[in-house]
Amino acid sequence: MRRYRRLFGFTRPYRLAFAVGFVAAVVASALDGLTLVLLIPVLRLLFGAATVAPDAATLVERVIAGALSGVLSDDPRAALRTVVLVVLAVVALKNVAVYGAGVLSQYVQGGVARDLRTALHRRLAALDVAYFHRIRGGQLLSRVLSDADEARWVVSEALIGVLQNAALIAVYVGLLFALSWRLTLVTLAIAPLVVVVLRPILRRIRHRIAEALEDRGEVAALADETIQGIRVVKAYGGERHEHERFRDAAQRYFDGVLRAQRFAMLASPVSETLGAAVLTVLFLLGTQAAATPMLRPEVFVAFVTLSLRLLPPVKRLSQFPAQAEQSLAAADRLFAVLDHPPEDADDPRAERFPGLHHAIELRDVWVRYDREAWVLRGVDLTIGKGEMVALVGPSGAGKSTLADLLPRFVEPGRGTVLIDGVSIRQYDRRSLRRMLGIVDQHPVVFNDTVRNNIAYGDAAGAAHEDIVAAAVAANAHDFIMRLPHGYDTVLGERGMRLSGGERQRLAIARAVLRDPPILILDEATAHLDAAAERLVQEALARLSTNRTVLVIAHRLATVARADAIVVLEDGRIVERGTHRDLVASGGLYQRLHDLLAGDADVPQAALAGGDA
Repeated sequence: MRRYRRLFGFTRPYRLAFAVGFVAAVVASALDGLTLVLLIPVLRLLFGAATVAPDAATLVERVIAGALSGVLSDDPRAALRTVVLVVLAVVALKNVAVYGAGVLSQYVQGGVARDLRTALHRRLAALDVAYFHRIRGGQLLSRVLSDADEARWVVSEALIGVLQNAALIAVYVGLLFALSWRLTLVTLAIAPLVVVVLRPILRRIRHRIAEALEDRGEVAALADETIQGIRVVKAYGGERHEHERFRDAAQRYFDGVLRAQRFAMLASPVSETLGAAVLTVLFLLGTQAAATPMLRPEVFVAFVTLSLRLLPPVKRLSQFPAQAEQSLAAADRLFAVLDHPPEDADDPRAERFPGLHHAIELRDVWVRYDREAWVLRGVDLTIGKGEMVALVGPSGAGKSTLADLLPRFVEPGRGTVLIDGVSIRQYDRRSLRRMLGIVDQHPVVFNDTVRNNIAYGDAAGAAHEDIVAAAVAANAHDFIMRLPHGYDTVLGERGMRLSGGERQRLAIARAVLRDPPILILDEATAHLDAAAERLVQEALARLSTNRTVLVIAHRLATVARADAIVVLEDGRIVERGTHRDLVASGGLYQRLHDLLAGDADVPQAALAGGDA
């Protein structure tokens, strides 16, 4: 019940539409019942009766006779035509109400799905970067797209389905009682039995659907992985391997859905079989009752018709819990993300970051992801204002994790990070990150115009002259002007229109426009050819001037010009000093330096970071 309440909490902005839709569903149900009881006067007049209702009429017959007395002619044929026209008008009004309820239902469920997606996206943006290392992107995409659609079904069905079916049942039962309360009690005897029989089935459905949804997320993750890595897949002949992985995941999803549906499909035949048994008893009793003066044949026909019309809404209502389990299982997956603590949220007392005036300091910093081994171990480091500090070391040494401490993408498990002697935890993240420029080895380019990719985030709406100046400083202006529409060219998904060097220079232009006092360069020249590297190095040199720079690099040109070099191994700082001093020391840096100088290919594996 708690899940229902929470999911229906998303309908609050649509209360008016929900209420009007409910009224429309009730009106449609009442008109549907009225259509059926109008069978009584139609049948009487059709078979030559002189009046709409006999003297010994039931309550329903007397009400109908009173309502129609003012519009019916004494001529039975004319009266029949009038009653038929009334039935036609009632049917038309009923369908208008049904259409209105349906339109409002679609409005509500579409709005709920949209609000679920936006709430989920807002929470994802508030989660720390480490969270995205734990959950595959395809799983999250499945929740944002598929699970939101699944979850909205229960809201829609509750409006246009459950409420309308419940109203239909209430109207039909009321009319049945008015026609014959004895036969009605027999008809209703099935309800408790249906609930008892269906309860264990529903418990199994919930468990099976939850497993199937996880399998669906894995299918999405594998598809996304193949699409993103299609160049590697084709280059290394991995098509068959990837297809087998995807086929196996699709088969697991198919098996899970099939297991869930086996139980879900039981609800319909069970309820229908029990309903048929009651209907059989009803006919046996009704044929005897129809022979008495208290229940005329035309009334019995109307009663049986109402009973038959009662079964479909009862059946749909009995199926609703089984069908709702899939929606609720999807909602559980959404709520699991929405309930995750927003670790990237600031303390309400957080202050605005005033800027760097003296130094950045790491004191005895330890970092790990979840319960894994420590990635950084007791790191002590001071970076003075205006200094360039280079981080080098084997892959997995912890270089990128150390760099991620400044923008608070990760938080220390022990120790603290300070700027000018104040813990950065005291500053709100937004103002802190506004002072940082970050250029990664895999720059992110959005499916948007060049202009909007440079003037991104806080810099959105920057003047065209400033955008061009940033592009010129990043050696990007020339290739931008060669694009079909210059700065208004849409770059496609992940900037596939651009080469690696061009994407890198675009990322540098983004950082130049921000004009940050602190710069983080994470393998910014990795994987570039000589010509592209030269252009990027020139742009980085201009960008680094008069800034505090933390650079992760394996290129000699970048490392050698740093004011200080910090060598990491297994999460610890093992050496620090200038390029000249470290080469002369004969330690790890000297060995890495020899690899750089002796083999142009080896250092990229030896020194390149980014995985820790």
